[in-house]
Amino acid sequence: MKILTKSQLSLYNGQDKPEIYVAFNGLVYDVSKSRLWRNGKHYEHWAGQDLTNELTDAPHTAHVFDKFEPIAYLK
Repeated sequence: MKILTKSQLSLYNGQDKPEIYVAFNGLVYDVSKSRLWRNGKHYEHWAGQDLTNELTDAPHTAHVFDKFEPIAYLK
């Protein structure tokens, strides 16, 4: 798997490219196909970021990431 920096991850925010990526626990996930991440936003969360610390505020558990295949490690 490739490695992305936080700077590189921020480019996949759903605004300038069709790919929408988020990171969680050191892994980067492609959530482009999720209807819940249209235009790079999911409720008050934005794509292109590490969402590890924000999960505590979410109404779901970390198992939501089981639906997506990790595509990179976050450096």
